[in-house]
Parts: sequence; C-alpha cells; structure tokens
Amino acid sequence: MNYIFISPAYPVTCTSFCERLNEAGVTVLGIGDVPYDALNERLKNALTEYYYVETLEDYDQVYRAAAYFIHRYGRIDWLESLNEYWLAADARLRTDFNIAVGTRQEQIGDMIRKSGMKRIFLEAGIPTARQHIVTDAEEGKAFAARVGYPVIVKPDIGAGANGARKIRDEEELEAFYKELPDEPYVMEEFLFGDICTYDAIVDSKCEPLFESMCTYAPVIDSVQNDENIHFYTTAEVPQQLRELGRRTVRAFGADRRFVHFEFIHLTKDYEGMGNAGDYAVMEVNMRPAGGHDPDMMNYAQSADVFQIYAEMVTQDKRLFPESKEHYLCAYAARKDGRTFAHSHEEIMERYGGDIVMQEEMPPIDWPSMGRYVYMARFREKEEMEKYFAFVLD
Repeated sequence: MNYIFISPAYPVTCTSFCERLNEAGVTVLGIGDVPYDALNERLKNALTEYYYVETLEDYDQVYRAAAYFIHRYGRIDWLESLNEYWLAADARLRTDFNIAVGTRQEQIGDMIRKSGMKRIFLEAGIPTARQHIVTDAEEGKAFAARVGYPVIVKPDIGAGANGARKIRDEEELEAFYKELPDEPYVMEEFLFGDICTYDAIVDSKCEPLFESMCTYAPVIDSVQNDENIHFYTTAEVPQQLRELGRRTVRAFGADRRFVHFEFIHLTKDYEGMGNAGDYAVMEVNMRPAGGHDPDMMNYAQSADVFQIYAEMVTQDKRLFPESKEHYLCAYAARKDGRTFAHSHEEIMERYGGDIVMQEEMPPIDWPSMGRYVYMARFREKEEMEKYFAFVLD
C-alpha cells in the first residue's frame, strides 16, 4: 500500500502516524517544505522516501512531487496531510491523480467552509447556532438584533480560532465593518456553554473504531485575550454527544478518517435548538485534533490512536484492545509575559509523578496552544482542578 503524507513534519504528532503506518507495512512517502536534514530521526526512519518542495503553497511543486512518487512506486492508495490547512490541496491532488480513498475536490467545500457545514447541519437536523454570511454593516446589525450580543465573526474558511473575534456590542460591530477583511466571513449566534469535542477514528462504513471527548475553554478567548490554556480529555463520551457525533459523521459521509468535531454543551435554553444540558454542533474538522491532543487521548484511554488509525487504513478494523484503565488527561500551558506563583521546579516536585509530558511548543502554536506545556493525568476531577490552579496561578 502506498500512502503519500503531505507535511509529515507538522503537526508534531504526524511522526507517530507515519511510524505506525510504516510498522504496518505501508510505503509512506512524504512531501514537505522542511528540508530533509531538519526532520527528526524517527520521521526519517518511518518514511520510505521524502520529496522536499520549497513551499507547499505552490501546487505545481506538490503535483510534480506526487507524480514522481507515482512514477517510482505505482498507484497511490491514500493521500492525507491530517492538517486543516492543506485539506483543499489534498482533495485536489486526489482528484487530479484519481486516488480512490478520501474526499475529492468537488466534495471538499462543505467540509472546510463554515457556511457549507451549516447547510449540512441544518439538512441533517443537527442542533446548531444561527449563522449569517457577512455582507454589509446594516445586515450584520440586523442579524445581531435578531440573535442578541455577543456574536462571533470568523473566516468562512479557517483553522482553529485564527481570524475569529467575539463582538460584544454595536460599537465593536461597527469597528469590525470599518476594517472588514477581504476574505469571506460568517457571523454566528453566540451560544453559552462549555466547548467540547467529539473525536473519532472512523471506518469505511462511517462506524467509529475509537471515540473520545475533550472539554476546554474557548480557544477564541485564549487567542483574542492572550490567556493561558487549559483543557482535558476523557474516555467518557456522554451518550447524547456520542449519538450527535455519529450522526454528524454520517451526514458528511466522513468515512476512513480521523475526525475532530466541536460542540457546545449548552448552559441555557435556546428555543428550537435545545435546553441547558443539551449539545449543539459548532463545526467539523476532517482531521485529528491539533497539538498533542492525540497523545492525550492515548494517556486518557491507555490506548494508541496512531496504531488504531494504521489498522483502519490497512485493515478497515480495530485490533488494538480496549483498556479499562481510564484517566482524565489534563493540559496546562503557560504563555509568555506573565509571572507565575510556582516555578517549573515546584511544579515537577509536586506533580512529577502525574506529569506524562512536558515541553515547549513550536512558535506557530503559541497563540492557541501556549508555549510551555505540562500534561498530566488524574483519576479524579477535583485533583485535576487543583493541578490547573497550581500550574497557572
């Protein structure tokens, strides 16, 4: 089996995906804009061959790299980047080279445009916030008057919270329209609640082989207000969220992939949408969660999602056994420019036995994921909350 992996050097967890695919007997062929000598040794060993391009933004260069691999290794069975930014390019390459598995160019729009996602949600009857495609200030004011402040504005196509803003009143709304970006934007009703995710590895029949949930503070606040980051992952997915996640997978026909869907666990009633305690979908991401979230899933469930993904690719089933050893895996990340109550040494002295990973994130991730990361796991939520306070106070 030949698998072209676009941008295998980023995110950091791509190395583990490549390793497990290689161990499963897959020919893993990398295309990336990081020079070969700058790749980590684990990734070098996992790749059968690597084709360096000056920039992945230049489709012609990437096209020639894929054509070279086809000439050298024959038909390509899979092509993925597992990276939100390159999903459209992935779909174009699959279309141009007639790669059977994965989303094609004519299908990708509804998976990367928030306006397209919204249409699928509504057609499938999946609870979701009201949305307005940004045009002029008067239309925006009318929408805000209908749904109430605050509202969220964000690029129609965009990864994470990049370019997103929470608008609290008409003054902030007018300021937004005075510097209206050139790219298409959408405006959405703000839903009060906690953000949580439905994460899954899905087989060819859109059936989950692995499921997980992450609960965290709004990323938009951490970016817009430059706040520290904390969230946690758990194996215990509430039944209503599990059912909605699976319905969303089927609505998008999201087969044979790792998905990361964002929901709001409502804390107030919304007529026609749901009551406090229900869930409403925010958006879909047709790739794994970013940063170290896949590692957190492993720590929370005593699992190996990289292995389960490789088994899905090669055998369309899960062989990795379920474990009863479940934890809460907690992520606490400090940002620059702050004075903290406890030093690194004090954190390690108190929580060294619980911490499973500690490192500095790449600069590209600092706004959304923090700079200095401490990841730990706990049996009880109370202990986890004490840990968050100790690291971030």
